[in-house]
Amino acid sequence: MKAKYIEEPQIWASEFSFSVEVQVRFSETDMFGHVNNTVVFTYLEHARIEYLKSIGLMSKEGNIPVVADLQCDYVRQMFFDEKIKVYVKIAQVGSSSVDIHYMGKNEKDEIVFTARGTIVQINGKNGRPVPFTDEEKELLHGK
Repeated sequence: MKAKYIEEPQIWASEFSFSVEVQVRFSETDMFGHVNNTVVFTYLEHARIEYLKSIGLMSKEGNIPVVADLQCDYVRQMFFDEKIKVYVKIAQVGSSSVDIHYMGKNEKDEIVFTARGTIVQINGKNGRPVPFTDEEKELLHGK
């Protein structure tokens, strides 16, 4: 079963180029020995922030990206001490929001989860959405 936001799974997976690695900690597992379903959201946060930093969109002042929605589809279990590569790509850029897709792969190169979410750029002082500049849009489009 594939997620609704993935039209062609093989093409979708091939479009990722950025990734970070996380190692499953013992404290992230549940009584059944696999990663608790809530933990993946911290992996997504880590990967998203590292991605935004890598393209130059995580300034320490002014506008900030906030999560508007986030969903995850679990494909395979993950266990203590496994290394998971979390991939990030931009799916769609709006005026002040961006849809981000994620993919997690284990050391066997098997997809363990897919995810998507929307972030909105807001003014850090008043909390209102702020449109991306043309330069920011170019960064988000990978130009």
